[in-house]
Amino acid sequence: MGNGRSSPEQRPDPDELLDRYHLREPAPSAAGAGNGDDSDDEARSSADASSADGRHPARGRLRIYLGMAAGVGKTYAMLNEGQRRQQRGTDVVVGYVETHQRPHTAEQIGDLEIIPRQRIPYKSVTLEEMDVAAIIARRPAVALVDELAHTNAPGARHAKRYQDVEDLLAAGITVISTLNIQHLEGLNDIVESITGVRQRETLPDRVLDEADEVELVDIAPDALRSRLRHGNVYPEERAQRALDNYFSMSNLTALRELALRRTAEKTETQLEGLMRGAEEVGASAWARTATERVMVAFDARPHSQQLIRDGWRLARGLKAPLLAVTVGGAPWPGGARSHSAHLNQEDDALRALERLAEDLGAEVLHVEGFDIAATLARVARERRVTQIVIGQPTQPRWRAMFLGSVVNRLLRAPTGADIHVVPQRAARQG
Repeated sequence: MGNGRSSPEQRPDPDELLDRYHLREPAPSAAGAGNGDDSDDEARSSADASSADGRHPARGRLRIYLGMAAGVGKTYAMLNEGQRRQQRGTDVVVGYVETHQRPHTAEQIGDLEIIPRQRIPYKSVTLEEMDVAAIIARRPAVALVDELAHTNAPGARHAKRYQDVEDLLAAGITVISTLNIQHLEGLNDIVESITGVRQRETLPDRVLDEADEVELVDIAPDALRSRLRHGNVYPEERAQRALDNYFSMSNLTALRELALRRTAEKTETQLEGLMRGAEEVGASAWARTATERVMVAFDARPHSQQLIRDGWRLARGLKAPLLAVTVGGAPWPGGARSHSAHLNQEDDALRALERLAEDLGAEVLHVEGFDIAATLARVARERRVTQIVIGQPTQPRWRAMFLGSVVNRLLRAPTGADIHVVPQRAARQG
């Protein structure tokens, strides 16, 4: 059997962060107790104490304001919470905020301390990003960081802002952030089928799953459309185009349902942990004792993105671990394997798909075998898989009749698993 490969993202080590950002000088003594938020004060004093005696600082907490779309009030709610905490004596800074020239949002910043942004030269322009090193050096109790799914400018330390936030959390800083439902990687194809727009800025669903608190900022679709018409979200010249396209009633209603469902799932997971008496429940803690196991088979074709996401949603619904398997050594029917250029393209596509599967928390397995169906069946038996997700055949009917398709041969193989055959959905125009 081939080599199993699983490379989950590792959280940054606090000591490594201190070295990376040159922050080894002694930490200042903790300020006297005020009338601040108890949980924040305890987290801050714990972090200070652990730093003083050489131990790792306590990990910060992550709170996410989740919304169905732009304009529901996530940034306003984040800043408002920052103001409340500051008034109670908590040390709060603005790490990064985008007001989008909305007056009511800008007013909420008030007297909150703003950490200057990092300026990054790129081609003929200078871009601004959150200055992670400056925030860690400042050592606040709480940092407000807008737009968690943001993609950083080339030249920044991390590609994505959520990775910057993980550095802050590892340094013992609590982070309050914002996120729209369409930026979750696991819902990317569903959002595209609803809106006709593929989101380029996404983050792994585990970020939301592992957050300590998720609060839904909800508003009725018609009320959000009213905000747009009054110019409270976009300038007048953009508002009407948005109302006619992305912000249609049908789109907003469907996105709202997605946001409500994910918030309910998060609440259910936390409730299950409390009922079991666990103080903390990881996003995949149930996977260790799950009776269901899901396997998704993929190759280099674009359809595999849909398969991996469908497999992930099935595994999530069943509370089961997900195994993503690709078979090397034989061509998938319908795949191009005759030219080296095609082989290079397929290798690049496979690597991208493996990263997608890993981002969704799957164990990625690459196995060698000339008979794809037999190899998949063997893996399913050895790993005690109960559900298999595979794509509908794309080869011509005559080829399937004479040579047989991978799907048909897998259906006849002794796997002991339910097999889900996923058709390729046509891409929407617009």
